[in-house]
Amino acid sequence: MTQTELSASQEDYLEAIYLIVQKKQAARAKDIALALNVRASSVTSALRTLSSLGLVNYAPYDLITLTRKGERLASDIVARHQALNKFLVTVLGVEPEEADEAACRMEHAVSKSILERFIKYAEYVEQCPRGGITWESGFGYYCSNNCTDQDCFRCPQPGSTKEK
Repeated sequence: MTQTELSASQEDYLEAIYLIVQKKQAARAKDIALALNVRASSVTSALRTLSSLGLVNYAPYDLITLTRKGERLASDIVARHQALNKFLVTVLGVEPEEADEAACRMEHAVSKSILERFIKYAEYVEQCPRGGITWESGFGYYCSNNCTDQDCFRCPQPGSTKEK
């Protein structure tokens, strides 16, 4: 099974279980319901499905853990979420809470190759030898000042041989 065969909801359950297990060593249905803001009956149904897929160890009223396969998938989901969140905050200057919500939605749809580009670009922004690349000093400046190619003092003008 690949992660693309899982629904966004199933990925959310795996991610929640993974994060709970990281904190508490095992999860309970109640912990998952609280983390995802869903009813206990929804959790039970999802756990049965994830168990049938070989991703979680589940028995009613027992502690819930991830199988090795489930842990690998969940770890990948968490890594995608964190990479997208970091990109949104570091590169685009999005507020952390909004970035987290957006990353949660995006993590289900972004391919591995695109995600790798997000990661590389965020690393470039953080490690650029010229330094000082931020949303405010770069494209954010361009956007907030309604710059055009003709009037932005930071953009080289057509036909110009020197940087402005």
